[in-house]
Amino acid sequence: MKLGVVITGEEMAGPAVGLLQAAADRNHELRCFLTDTGIRALDQSRIQELVGSDRLTLAVCEFSMERFEQTVPSAVADAVIVGGQYQDAELAHWCDRVVVY
Repeated sequence: MKLGVVITGEEMAGPAVGLLQAAADRNHELRCFLTDTGIRALDQSRIQELVGSDRLTLAVCEFSMERFEQTVPSAVADAVIVGGQYQDAELAHWCDRVVVY
């Protein structure tokens, strides 16, 4: 299954990353989009590990990154797509299921 996860708030980053990890363990294809304070999920080592292992395609909202003065960790900078709502729409189109946190 192709699963998409959209994280819109930092308070839900933990549960969302837990879902992504469980889905990765079951070999599902994964995409994630971070927006608003959900971009703080970038600070979690578990999401960095998923991105670094090529098990997760991750895009972040550039506007949110600027607004909340967040940077992409250097360890995953080459793998993270910094974009906009196009990436969110692409996720919704590509995935069989989308979960929004």
